[in-house]
Amino acid sequence: MNQDIVDEIFFEYEEELEKAHNHQVNEYVVIRAGRANPRILDKIVVDYYGSPTPIKQMANISVQEARILCISVWDVSQIKNITKAITASDIGITPTDDGKTIRLVFPQLTEERRKEIVKQTKKIAEDTKVAMRSARRDTMDKIKNLKKNNEISEDEQSSLENDVQKILDNYITKVDATFATKEKEILEI
Repeated sequence: MNQDIVDEIFFEYEEELEKAHNHQVNEYVVIRAGRANPRILDKIVVDYYGSPTPIKQMANISVQEARILCISVWDVSQIKNITKAITASDIGITPTDDGKTIRLVFPQLTEERRKEIVKQTKKIAEDTKVAMRSARRDTMDKIKNLKKNNEISEDEQSSLENDVQKILDNYITKVDATFATKEKEILEI
């Protein structure tokens, strides 16, 4: 058995699984759970003198209270542009500004809305699992090709396939734990 080839296959496999899990975590960060979270603004960009710029590069973002996000803009001439960009985004919060700072007040979520958000997070978790299973399938195909080319024996193939499944099971557990944590955060009043 060529250990270098096998190590490379497993390295790429775990890299794909880690990438899928990180995507899930990043998607969860921008989901509104009734609390002020500065990361909700991460995907919003503002036209800053002809260049699309993230808000966090134009202002200091802080949590003033549990449900109020305060954006202190460094260049006050950009307050209108930032307010417009936040309004145009789909975060569902209307910004208010006093000429110096922008405030985002996160409304209390209704039970119905919480359940809707939980469904959304569950779908992200399921999509993550699908991506991970696809990575497993690709890895299993690579192992089968090694066997087909007589680079590994049948016993080694079986052992490697078991290892692939164990690694996937560990990552699926991580995905479920991440979902459970987010679900608890959303349903918490």
